[in-house]
Parts: sequence; structure tokens; C-alpha cells
Amino acid sequence: MFIPKEFFSLGLKIEDFNLSYILPRKDIINLIKLKKNPEKILDVGCSIGTLGIEIRKIYKNAEITGIEYDSSMAQVAKNFLDNVIIGNVEEIDLFKYFKEEYFDVIIFADILEHLKDPWSVLKNFSKLLKDDGIIIASLPNVRHYSVIFSLVFLNYWPYRKRGINDKTHLRFFTSRNIKNMFDEAGIKIIKMKRKYRIIESPNPLNIFSRMFFFPGLEDFITYQFLVVGRK
Repeated sequence: MFIPKEFFSLGLKIEDFNLSYILPRKDIINLIKLKKNPEKILDVGCSIGTLGIEIRKIYKNAEITGIEYDSSMAQVAKNFLDNVIIGNVEEIDLFKYFKEEYFDVIIFADILEHLKDPWSVLKNFSKLLKDDGIIIASLPNVRHYSVIFSLVFLNYWPYRKRGINDKTHLRFFTSRNIKNMFDEAGIKIIKMKRKYRIIESPNPLNIFSRMFFFPGLEDFITYQFLVVGRK
């Protein structure tokens, strides 16, 4: 499992953090390429800055800003990003820190599902996006067959430490919910990708997920949606 070497240069230990929150997210970085030569990038929920580290390797001159609720994670991220704001994204006065239409790219990597009102957050942050900028989000799919199986046959909501049923999730989404949320925020989805898993948790067998793909049933093996939108 790849963790940037910069992380270890600070004497940090992987076991001190939830792996779900500190991985570099190559899938997100690939989507940033849809915006040519971004100069200003905002990572909402930047964790310890590992995504920012990898972004910097590609966009060396970009200004990378992070927002992070966990102060201990934010202090680590300050070593790697140009600016880190510590606070709750639902309470921060955005225009105290930024001008309207400031960012080329705004990233919500597995963040919106943790919020009380992700609909308002997405709409408010879109004001910070340039007219030709992009918003990138990743969201778990609650329609995955494992969730349905647990509810219907086991009579149990599968609370877990990570994944679709991370017990810190406050909101839950299907593809239709995601499209509605982006529409309400005035954002047009220009790309929507799926990440497939036949086993909800990380497992080598998931490389065979596409063998279980059947038209019309793709939602049931979709673990996560990756979304790119424009104003």
C-alpha cells in the first residue's frame, strides 16, 4: 500500500491514522487532469496532506490549499500544503479566506457523506469555483448489494470503521441522490465513474469485480462513485 515517503520523513507512523483517510488517491489525481494547468487547488478534508503531496508532483507550481477538521491531521498537512485552514467546513466563513471564483479545482474526496448538510456545502463552495473550473467528489454507493443483503436478510445495519458503512457517515447516496445534489448546487456533472467491488472491504478478489457486471445491475456492485462537475 503506497504512502508518500514525505509522510515518514516526519517520523509519523501509519498505525496512528485511519488508512481510509490518508491514502494519496490516484483516482482523484487522474480526474484533476480534466482541468488544464490548474493554478489553484482546494482539497476539502485534506487529512494529513498525502493527496496534496501527489498533486504537487504533477502540478509543481500550483497553489494547494487544504481544509481539515482534525487539528492533529491539519498540523501534519501544513508541512506539505501552501495553506491549511483548520475548522468545520459547514461553519467556516469561506469569504474570510477566499474570493469568489478563486479555485480552478475543488476536491471533496470522501467528505460529503460525513456532513450534516452536504447539499448546502456543495452549493456554497461552488461560489469559490472559477467559471471554467471543476469540482471533483467521491462518494460511497449505499445501493451496493452487501448493504441490501445485510438489511434484508440479516436485519442489521453494518456499522464499520471504514468503507460504505463507515459509522461516521451521516448521509447516504445512490447515483440518483448524487445527481440531484449536484443539480441543486447548480453544478453540471460532466463525468461519473464507478469503482466496482464484489467484496465491500479491500480484498484481492475485487480484481474480478467486472466478471459480475451485468447491464442494469451495475449499481449493485458499485462501491464508489467518482464525479466531476462544472458550474
